Amino acid sequence: MLESSQRLGPSTWLEVGQSRIDAFARATEDFQPIHVDPQAASAGPFGTTVAHGFLTLSLLVPLLYEVAPPHDGVMINYGVDRVRFPAPVPAGSRIRAVFDVTAVDTVAGGHQARLVATMEREGAERPVCVAELLVRLQEKPA
Repeated sequence: MLESSQRLGPSTWLEVGQSRIDAFARATEDFQPIHVDPQAASAGPFGTTVAHGFLTLSLLVPLLYEVAPPHDGVMINYGVDRVRFPAPVPAGSRIRAVFDVTAVDTVAGGHQARLVATMEREGAERPVCVAELLVRLQEKPA
């Protein structure tokens, strides 16, 4: 069970390679050259291709599942209250995250937790994503 003031993580490192970025572009139909065209991206502000912000955000899910305590029910993404991408994730980077549980409330069928997720890139000074996540911990029906 999640508890308020609990810190989860850090997770293990996860590589964000170009093939993952390209797959995300295909899934979302977001083919902006800064993500999928290494030649064009080399002339851009980061000098290389970078992950989509929403790809970065979505990778919080498997990192959270990795470090969350066991739960008999289902963990459901309920929403995101605030998201910032202070730094890019260049192709080939490794990322990991910590999750600070700031609140756990009882809701119909289980609990709702608010977590502040901070994702870092290996070797970088600034985080690549900071987000307030809401997750529902639904209990199994009796």
